[in-house]
Amino acid sequence: MDELDLLLAELALNSAHSESEKSSKDAAAAEVPGAVYGGFAAYSDLPAPVAAPPALDCPTQELDAVLQGFLDEEVSEALDPVSSTTPPPLRKKQSVKRKTEGGQEENKESSSSTAAPETIDDLLGGLSSDLEKIGVRTTAKGHCASCNKCIVGKMITALGEVWHPEHFVCEACKTELSTTGFFERDGRPYCDNDYHQLFSPRCAYCKGPIVTNILTALDQTWHPEHFFCTHCGGLFGPDGFLEKDGKPYCCKDFYHLFSPKCSGCGEPVRENYLTAANGTWHPECFVCADCLMPFADGCFMDLDGRALCSQHFHSRQGTLCGGCSEPIAGRCISALGRKFHPEHFVCAFCLRQVSQGVFKEQEGKPYCSACFDKLFV
Repeated sequence: MDELDLLLAELALNSAHSESEKSSKDAAAAEVPGAVYGGFAAYSDLPAPVAAPPALDCPTQELDAVLQGFLDEEVSEALDPVSSTTPPPLRKKQSVKRKTEGGQEENKESSSSTAAPETIDDLLGGLSSDLEKIGVRTTAKGHCASCNKCIVGKMITALGEVWHPEHFVCEACKTELSTTGFFERDGRPYCDNDYHQLFSPRCAYCKGPIVTNILTALDQTWHPEHFFCTHCGGLFGPDGFLEKDGKPYCCKDFYHLFSPKCSGCGEPVRENYLTAANGTWHPECFVCADCLMPFADGCFMDLDGRALCSQHFHSRQGTLCGGCSEPIAGRCISALGRKFHPEHFVCAFCLRQVSQGVFKEQEGKPYCSACFDKLFV
């Protein structure tokens, strides 16, 4: 019995001790909601599970969801200030790089669960709002024809469209054209150099593009300073040029090189000319080789390649009449070392035609028999 009483007393003592320890723990828990161990918060009660947000189709819906989350938190804090003291659960931070105006990149941490990834459009939108705050109008002026983005600041109007200045570039070399002139081809802009290299006509001599003055000749295009005589290299004057085998020549060199030479004076024949006696002649140079007189009736005699008038041709041939000094074309009488027309062979005294060709000669003159006897016998 004594042992039973001892056991009951020990059991009562243990029960009272356990109740005192439990009450001290409850008091400590009421004073400190959570204790920190090694940098982590230990909570007496587990936080309520958070439902995963639904998948959003576009950045606008995602932004609305984030704003709604902020509003819900503010309402819950207003209704239950005690629960607001509970630290929020730890969230994974996401680093987003933003490009500053200086061209350097700066890191900005953002919560993946509270903010959508920023894009170029978001940055431009933020810039527009900042400009509006300082009084700068940022009304969109249209969409750039190159990037199809809204134009807020400076713009260029060209080819019936609007452009960002940095996007209005040469179609070939991509050089910015906002501060220089440009040429248009098929609705596309080109800088001065590329346009002329690609589309301007080429000089037939130097093969380079023709930028300003152009000369068209021989079915080709030329720089005016490159269209010159093929032989002497001189520019063409008011007389123009003449063509030979597709090449231009000045008149002087052309006639000197390619024109026939006059058989009389040896100079080139340019315009009117005659072809006679195996040669080419200026009309004024085609004359009798002996008397240098032009042929009045257009008739000439050729003797050993020389053009002679009828008088000098018969003179050289010995066929001039000894009486009238005219050429003999038909019958003739040969006497006294000369030739005569039959009707011109007469007595030197009585001037009668010598009958039957009987005559007497005295000092190179013919006489009939009767006159000879009277005068010299």
